[in-house]
Amino acid sequence: MTEFLSGSSLFAITLTLLIWRLASFLQKKAKSPVLHPILVSTAVIIVVLLVLKIPNAAYQASMKPLSFLMTPATVCLAVPLYEQIRVLRGKLPAILAGVACGTVVSLLCVAGLCLLFKLDHTMTVSLLPKSVTTAIGAPLSEGMGGLSAITVTAIIITGILGNISGSFLCKILKIKDPIAQGAALGTAAHVIGTTRANELGSIQGAVSSLSLAAAGILTAFLIPLVF
Repeated sequence: MTEFLSGSSLFAITLTLLIWRLASFLQKKAKSPVLHPILVSTAVIIVVLLVLKIPNAAYQASMKPLSFLMTPATVCLAVPLYEQIRVLRGKLPAILAGVACGTVVSLLCVAGLCLLFKLDHTMTVSLLPKSVTTAIGAPLSEGMGGLSAITVTAIIITGILGNISGSFLCKILKIKDPIAQGAALGTAAHVIGTTRANELGSIQGAVSSLSLAAAGILTAFLIPLVF
């Protein structure tokens, strides 16, 4: 049975979608940002794989048809940007400046902490792309000698934390401008942060989409340049 389930894409995809749906329903009922569907789904799937003794490598291989859709799904985030392009055209220099500052500070903080805790090159380059989307971060990490599994984990944790705490931090820091909110969420928390930005408003979502793309490109340029 284990061998059959390990090699079944239908089982892996059905399991993932079903657990995601249940996790989304749980969050809506509980109305708690801590019960984020990605966090809950990841935890439940890990338990299921351990109980059924299905290797993670086999699960990942079976999920390739669904994982393939990650890149076009990310591209679809440009739709809100297209709809708000006239509003954002005059704000573009300010948005890009904010994204550049946020990206550089993020990379410097990660690099500084890695030096402080004496992490090796592999761990450092695995953690540096934590604030970009997985479609950019994972290949970038692997190309620099990092471990994509660690990179993806860091990206997911960063996104969930940004999604949960983004609105709260904006209130605490009195960031009320929708463009500033969108730029902060997109730069710091990539796609998962952008989903939260879309919930806040169409302008926030559009700016966040632009910011995550700009942050990804800048990160992909800066990391190889430094290392």
